[in-house]
Amino acid sequence: MTIQGTRPTEPSFRDSVNIMYNRAADLMEISPGLRKKIQVCNSTYTVRFGVRLRGEIQTFVGYRSVHSEHMEPVKGGIRFDMSVSQDEVEALAALMTFKCALVEAPFGGSKGGLCVDPREYDEHEMELITRRFAYELIKRDLINPSQNVPAPDMGTSEREMAWMADQYARMATTDINARACVTGKPLNAGGIHGRVEATGRGVQYALREYFRHPEDVRRAGFEGKLDGKRVVVQGLGNVGYHAAKFLAQEDGARIVGIAERDGGLWNEAGIAVDHVREYMNETGGLKGFPEAEYITDGASLIEAECDILIPAALEGVVHLGNVDRIKAPLIIEAANGPITAGADERLRMRGTVVIPDLYANAGGVTVSYFEWVKNLSHIRFGRMQRRLDEGRQELIVNELDRLSSALGGTWSLSDDFKQRYLHGADELELVRSGLDDTMRVAYQSMREPWIEREDVTDLRTSAYMVAIDRVAQSYRAKGL
Repeated sequence: MTIQGTRPTEPSFRDSVNIMYNRAADLMEISPGLRKKIQVCNSTYTVRFGVRLRGEIQTFVGYRSVHSEHMEPVKGGIRFDMSVSQDEVEALAALMTFKCALVEAPFGGSKGGLCVDPREYDEHEMELITRRFAYELIKRDLINPSQNVPAPDMGTSEREMAWMADQYARMATTDINARACVTGKPLNAGGIHGRVEATGRGVQYALREYFRHPEDVRRAGFEGKLDGKRVVVQGLGNVGYHAAKFLAQEDGARIVGIAERDGGLWNEAGIAVDHVREYMNETGGLKGFPEAEYITDGASLIEAECDILIPAALEGVVHLGNVDRIKAPLIIEAANGPITAGADERLRMRGTVVIPDLYANAGGVTVSYFEWVKNLSHIRFGRMQRRLDEGRQELIVNELDRLSSALGGTWSLSDDFKQRYLHGADELELVRSGLDDTMRVAYQSMREPWIEREDVTDLRTSAYMVAIDRVAQSYRAKGL
């Protein structure tokens, strides 16, 4: 639930984005005209369409917003939720522009949404609704591999992307690149390995890169690495689940709290996220989960004592009403806009380190970029070079074995090393490698103003500055 509706003094989500943009732009040398051009949303299409369901026509309202076309195609998810509004979609489209610029994905920013509750309809009904919405967007080139490329978001998944891609292929029968019209598709419909986990995996890589910089870590009052850090996750959807799972299983972090719609879980010794996910799939909620204490007021867990807070659900969950009770010294925004502008100001003033959504949840669009490239090239990653790499590596291992024998076997390569070294990278490994590299490089560029300039006191402002500068350079190159 968005907070601002019940707090008149709280900036709206769109206002929060504008406030954060202006705070960064005030510290930059950029002409007023170009500053305004980069800030405003270029266009928003509103569609109202009817679908015959259960013997009657039901009318739905949807949006597709294009924030910036400094690069094309534009990119951004489509969400299905009853809270979808024009303001929300335009704010999210702006975030997509700056997110793509920060991680150097060659897209402008876009976003879409449909006012529908997917839980109210069966699969066949959702297919009819999705295909009709896609039809309305496709005929206006708001779904197109060279102009506007959607992806999954809240309430949508691989299933909806497959329907949209098929609808586009039916309407553009001669487009050889039809599969590239959307990303986040199932593997058998042109998807890519690692896309489902991508945003959560990106959160993990973002934290890893943060902890590689001792100077940055000390700003949050920490020492050392991720191992043993206490983590609270708000929202155990796709993003929160994968982020928590990877941090616990691969980096030794301890998931002590999980907040969800129907309550929360707490266990200071750590919670097995996979067990929680299985329990939620079976029962539909957290209540009764046997391996942790159930907390009725799940939202209160974001105020609990922990090292790292990961808001991974909706926007506005940290706001002026609860920000003074937030105890985590490090917050990483796995969701879009989970901290309002007012709360962000309070956190900045007291020295809480916030790794911003602009960077932290860019894993999704990064791997979407890889999927789009795969669809345009019509070949999976690794197909051309995997066996060649294995063959070359085998030559080296064989030569080392020969040298070992010539020296009387005084040394040898371990079987484990041979197995790992002789394994050529498959598509999933290449995707993870590309995502890891992207998150490392983006963090390093984002932190430069934060470290080097006294007037830049937080990573969010620093990230906006880097992104705005890159968008500005693109517009200047176009002659603006």
